[in-house]
Amino acid sequence: MKLIEIIKKRQSVRKYSDKMVEKEKIEMCVEAALLAPSACNAQPWKYIVVDDEKIKNEVADACFSKVMSFNKFAVEAPVVVVVVMENANFKSKFGQVVKNIEYPLMDIGISVDHFCLQATELGVDSCMLGWFNEKKIQKILEIPKKKPVYLVIALGYAPEDYKQREKIRKSTEMTVSYNKY
Repeated sequence: MKLIEIIKKRQSVRKYSDKMVEKEKIEMCVEAALLAPSACNAQPWKYIVVDDEKIKNEVADACFSKVMSFNKFAVEAPVVVVVVMENANFKSKFGQVVKNIEYPLMDIGISVDHFCLQATELGVDSCMLGWFNEKKIQKILEIPKKKPVYLVIALGYAPEDYKQREKIRKSTEMTVSYNKY
C-alpha cells in the first residue's frame, strides 16, 4: 500500500472483535512510533503496552464514566497503549520557553500518528483516546504523578462487518493557501 492509501484507510475504530493483536505487529507499531522525529531529538514519550486482560480492562474502564460514556468501546479492544510524556532534553525545553510552544505535545502527536499508521498498514485498527481519568491510569500502571498521561490508544481488529467511513474534511480552499494567508 502507498502511504496516501494508508492515510485514507486509517480511521478511529470504535468496535473490536476479541481477536488478539499479534505481538510482532505491536512491536512494529512501537518501532514506527519510536522512529518519529521530535524537537531537538528529545523523544519525550514512553509507550506502555497493556495486553494483560485484567490490567487492560482497568485502564479501559478509566477511559469512560457514567457521565461521559463515549469511550466505553475501549473495553472491547484487546490491547490499549498508554502514552506518557517524558521530560524533554535541555534544548527542547529551552526552545519551549523562548518560542512559547509545547514541542513535546507536537512530538507525541507525530509519534502516535506513526504508531497508528503502521497499525493500519498491518491491518490492525486503532482509536486515539483523549478522554480518560489520568490519576486512575497513573495508579493502575504505577506511573509517577509528575509524568502526565497524554493519550490512550485502543488497538485491535474491527469486526468483519465494520464499515469504512467516508472521511469528511474541509475543502482545500478553506485549509490551504500559497504565499499568503
